[in-house]
Amino acid sequence: MRLYAVVAAGGFRRYATYRMATAAGMFTNTVFGFIMAYTYIALWDERPQLGGYDLSQALTYVWLGQALLMTCAMMGGGFEDELMERIRTGDIVIDLYRPVDLQLWWMAGDLGRAAFHLLGRGVVPMVLGALAFDLALPLSPLTWIAFLVSVALGVTVSFAVRFLVALSAFWTMDGAGVAQISWLAGMFFSGMLLPLTLFPGALGEVARALPWSSMLQVPADVLLGKRTGWGLVEAYAFQGGWALALLAAGRALQRAATRRVVVQGG
Repeated sequence: MRLYAVVAAGGFRRYATYRMATAAGMFTNTVFGFIMAYTYIALWDERPQLGGYDLSQALTYVWLGQALLMTCAMMGGGFEDELMERIRTGDIVIDLYRPVDLQLWWMAGDLGRAAFHLLGRGVVPMVLGALAFDLALPLSPLTWIAFLVSVALGVTVSFAVRFLVALSAFWTMDGAGVAQISWLAGMFFSGMLLPLTLFPGALGEVARALPWSSMLQVPADVLLGKRTGWGLVEAYAFQGGWALALLAAGRALQRAATRRVVVQGG
């Protein structure tokens, strides 16, 4: 485990070196946060308590979305492009013969990336949003801890989805089409555009049951106090269940890809 801890730390340091990119990302997240905040204000003025949120909670949801956008890589931008390129060029063969687990290696690096983006591109926009608007931020440290646990589970689900997307390049050669579909699904079904509680009928039920809701909707509800007690346990079970299922699927696909490489190499 020490090896993977070092890889995670390396992932953090890797993204920390791009200071101008981080500053530009903070600026972009903040600008889009203000645009969406005023859009939500106009919407909630017409429909108070829309989706079960008051205006303060809705604005908090907006800024959480900006904080978690890159943390959970809802628009991509994590390890998957690099892994797909290694598959395309054949360099993945070297990775498969290394005495480390391929999935855990990339997961450790991605957790380091997520930790950096949570601090580097999450905290500043959230603070600026709190200064400009009346946000419904909890006072209890326990709520913040529960929120961070939910974020960690959401990041794990995000990694597991993107690992499957990256491994699809073994069969699709570049994986670009699968990555674009995953990006669109992530933006829509995570609740990044609108809270999933606003989705009507069967669409809302399906959207809230999909893994992408683990990346924003569930952590936001934890922070806003919508998930407490047994509801919090159910939220963790939902996120953890998807994480385990998707990681298991990724491991199965990894084994299939390894057999494919061995057969072709032989």
